[in-house]
Parts: sequence; C-alpha cells; structure tokens
Amino acid sequence: MSKHQNPASAAAGPRPGRRADRLRQTFVEACTGLAAAAAALAAGEAAAALTRPDGSPVLAVGSAAIDLTPTPLKEYAVRSFGTHDKAVLLTGIYLVMAALAAGTGLLAARRPALGAGVFLAFGALGTWAALARPSATGSDLVPSVLAGLVGAAVLGWLARGLRRATAAAAVPPTASAGAAPAPDALAGDAGMTAVGPDGTPAAGPPGPSRRAVLAATGGTAAAAALVGVAGRVLSDRRNDVGAARAAVRLPPPAAPAPSLPRGVHPAVPGLTPFLTPNRDFYRVDTALTLPRIDPSQWSLRVHGLVDRPLLIGFDELLRMPLEELDHTMSCVSNEVGGPYVGTTRWLGASLPGLLRRAGVRPGADQLLGRSKDGMTIGTPLESLLDGRPALLAVGMNGEALPVEHGFPCRTVVPGFYGYTSATKWLVDLEVTTFAAHDPYWVQRGWDRTGEVRTASRIDVPAPFARVPAGEVTLAGTAWATHRGVAAVEARVDGGPWQAVDLATDAGPDLWRQWSWTWRGAAPGTHRIEVRATDALGAVQTETRMPPYPSGATGWHSTVVTVT
Repeated sequence: MSKHQNPASAAAGPRPGRRADRLRQTFVEACTGLAAAAAALAAGEAAAALTRPDGSPVLAVGSAAIDLTPTPLKEYAVRSFGTHDKAVLLTGIYLVMAALAAGTGLLAARRPALGAGVFLAFGALGTWAALARPSATGSDLVPSVLAGLVGAAVLGWLARGLRRATAAAAVPPTASAGAAPAPDALAGDAGMTAVGPDGTPAAGPPGPSRRAVLAATGGTAAAAALVGVAGRVLSDRRNDVGAARAAVRLPPPAAPAPSLPRGVHPAVPGLTPFLTPNRDFYRVDTALTLPRIDPSQWSLRVHGLVDRPLLIGFDELLRMPLEELDHTMSCVSNEVGGPYVGTTRWLGASLPGLLRRAGVRPGADQLLGRSKDGMTIGTPLESLLDGRPALLAVGMNGEALPVEHGFPCRTVVPGFYGYTSATKWLVDLEVTTFAAHDPYWVQRGWDRTGEVRTASRIDVPAPFARVPAGEVTLAGTAWATHRGVAAVEARVDGGPWQAVDLATDAGPDLWRQWSWTWRGAAPGTHRIEVRATDALGAVQTETRMPPYPSGATGWHSTVVTVT
C-alpha cells in the first residue's frame, strides 16, 4: 500500500477513473496486435501477388487445414454449410487470427519478445503449410516469411511507442521531489514506469501520448488494408483467365450427341430442369482459391505404365476429334435427396482414345489424374477401356468450361462419383496401379472404386409444403449412372408401393425424371417416400447409410400437410 493511500480507499477498490483508464489501456494494447496482424497479412498478400495467387499465409494454412481435417468433420462441414463450407472455414481462420492478434498485443505490452515470437511462429506455420503442398516451390515460402517478419516488426514498433506513452502519462508535469503523483496518473502499467529513489516517477524524455499511439495504430491498420487489397487486386489481375477463356473457340464436335428425346422432362412446376445450367451446377472440391490456368500455358502430361509418353498442349487438344456426352454427375458427399447432382452436355476428346494412343502396359489398373492444385483422383483403368464414353472435357453446355468447373480441361467418366472420375484443372495423367498410389480421397478412407449408387429424389412438393386435398401431383428425379433407371415407385404413409409415370429414357448415363398423381389425398400430415430400380433389376435399398465411405443409401421421403 502506498504511504499516500489510506486503508479506507484501499478497501474500496480501484477508483472508477482508474478502471476506465485501465480498460482504455487494454483496448489500445489489443489494437496494436490487430494492426500488426493486418500489416502481416498485407505483406503476405503483396508477396503472393508476385509469386502465386494462393500463396498468401491464410490460404496456405486454410488448405493445410482442409487436408488435415478428419473425414467425419469434412462431411459435417459439407452437410451443414454446403457449397459455403470454404467461406465458413476462411471466416473461422480470420476470427481466430483476430483473437490471437489481440491477445498478442496484450502480451507484447508486457513481454515484447514473446509477442514478436507469436508472429514469427505464425510465419513459420504459414511457411510449413505452403511448402507442404504437392506443387510447392521455393518461392512459396516468401509470403509467409515476410508476413511473420513484418508482423513482428510492426508489433515491436507499436508496443514500444505504447510503453513510452504509458510511462509519460505516469509522470505529472509538475512533479517535484517529495510530491505524490495524482492517483489517476499511475493508471498506466506500473511495471513500465521509471521511479526515483524516493518512490516518485523519475523524469525522463517525453514520450508520445497514448492518443498518438492509437492514431499510429489506426493508420497502420488502414495502410495495411490498402496494401492487402492492392495485393489481392494485383494478384487477381495477373492471374485472371477470363479474357483467355472468352477467347476460346470450341470446334464443332466430330461426334455430336443425339438430341434429347421428347418427353424427358415432365411439365410439372418446380421440377428440377433436365439439363442443369452451368451457374447452378454443384461445386464440391477442396480448392480455397480457384486454380487459374492460361490455356496458352497449359499442357497435359501422360506418363507412367505406357509405351509412348505424351505431352499435349491446349491447341493440340482442340484439334483432336471432339465428342459430346450427355451425363449426370453426382458427388459422393450427397445426402439422400441432396442437391449435389446435375446433368450436363460435355464436349471433349476421347480419354480411352488417348490411352490407346499412349499404349497402356500390362499390369496397370489405375489412371491417376493430378490437378493444378495437387489434388489426385484415381479411376479404375478397366472402366476406361470397357467401351463407355469418357472425356478430356473442354466444354460444358456449349461453352468453354467455367473456371470453377475445371477450365481449361477436366476428366468426365460415367458411372463413378466425382471423387474417382472428375479431375478438375487437369495437368497430369499417370497410368499406374492402386498398389503403387492411393489418391487423395482413398488416403482418407473413402472407397477406392466410387461407383454411383442408385438414388431417387422427390422434388415436388417441397418438404413441409401445404397442398390442397384431392389430387396432388408428385414429381422427382432418379439416377443410376451407367446402369440406367428401369422403374420408380412412390408410396404414402407406408402404404403399398405405386408405380409412377416415368419420363422418356434418354440413356443409361442420364437421370430419369418421373411424376405421379396422388389421388384421394385427405386432410392431415402425410409422409411420402420414393425408391428406384436400376436397369439391372436391383431395387434401391431402404437401409439408411451416410455418404462416407462409399455413398449414401436409403429412400428419400418428404412430409406434407394436406389442407
């Protein structure tokens, strides 16, 4: 207890003014950490603009987090957030970083070296994450190293100014030997205040005011935001392939797909379109930032267990005889009745023809596709040589592939979920064996084959819809890719199964739509179920299983209220 403080005031606790000053001090300390983090991120973005667009520390750490996340947690993210899962991940990373940065500011006010060490550790983490990527090069460490160094330097500068401001605030301008300082003047960090032999604050060089430090902190954050945004804009401009994609002129197919037969789509309002527009086609992948590949710089390497390795450029690919393929693609992460399925008219070169040109050697049983971002997709080789159409796709619904769907080239193989057949941003094809290489998703426990399961879905009426009594129109979609759908049945409230009206069959690689009129619908709440039978006679199983590890099973159902 100070000799100038009486017991009554000590018992009363800190004065309100002192508490408020302490809160202001804490706020400024936290802001120094946030400003230093902003400077670090800005430096990382600026450096990434000159190296690679996905080289910023946040994206590097986010990509590593995706790779290290346990499969059940990944499935939970897809199930809960759908195609927004990446935005949720990045938001979470930024929020955690903000909290850590604020805490680091508080730490640096007392232990400057430890505060700087936190930023250096962040830089080291980003460096590790960047170099852990399959496509990493030495230059990939620059953004994270620079971010760590800049963050540590800025934090040290701001924290040093704040300590000087705190010390200056603790020394009254008229302090004299033997005179006690005003209580509020000591509201700063006592451990940072120099004192003389008699216990009073010692005179020292004047320091900046705390307001000046806060202004410097805000200015640093604002400058960092401008640099970071400029770095991102520069990166986007340097890596924009929109103009290059728009300049692509797809040649007419040498083997056009037949026109879709009449009657493939029942005229039921609310029923999913038979062909899925590109803008509505689902996207499920691990890329936090889309790989952007200039087609003039793109090449495809074909190697491994082949007699004649190949290296193909984009112009050469377009000169090959191109084929059209109408195909329904689905994601293994799709829940029963889920949205991750769509039908597209693809355009591309024959993948089996390319393999025959390369000359597959005996003993090979896997085609391993590699994406620009390092993703690997493994397809059973025998399925590519059994006569089914499979493509090196360059077009989607009459236009060049959208960037988010694999521009400039991807693979499409009917009969399999995307995780074993659809390599987007394709740059490498290796003919190999399953014994030699486990692709990305197989390493994480997913089924090696990935054959599409028979599925059916109720699109109309919507879940929990209110419908009038009497006659109710039901409609939906069913698919059993590369086997085809032979029958669809529906039932109400667990009653007998009723055969529904099937739309025209457009082929085994396409979904089949259906409709049914439910007559005599009585008021009340009712449960509707649907099941499909594939062209081989196998009836869709009732057993409900989650997507992991080989695709969801079970009957889709919906509940409606008849009024």
